[in-house]
Amino acid sequence: MPKLLIVDDELDVREFAANFFKRRNIDVVVASSGEKALEMLDKENPNLVLLDIKMTGIDGITTLERIRQKGNQVKVVMVTGQEPQDDGSFNKCKDLGALDYIHKPLKLEELEKVVLRELK
Repeated sequence: MPKLLIVDDELDVREFAANFFKRRNIDVVVASSGEKALEMLDKENPNLVLLDIKMTGIDGITTLERIRQKGNQVKVVMVTGQEPQDDGSFNKCKDLGALDYIHKPLKLEELEKVVLRELK
């Protein structure tokens, strides 16, 4: 069974996405911060990480940098509430190997399409 790690500092976003994917037979684990995600990565060994960019503590871009510094090549899809082109974060995430972007508010069709494509 594929495993998905959802990283977002908003509880409602984590629960919404987790419940959605659990109903699709995907094993889901959640982290409320970049720090927590980094702790969980080795232990949980997810196939895919949904990583929010704007979080308190270390943001999603820094979290992605630290994942790569550890030599972990897990698939990562970034989640953002803003246009990623606005501040150069899109290119930075691409350079770090992020596969795609999902925009908030989350649309189930987009979320499902991107995640299921990457978990296949």
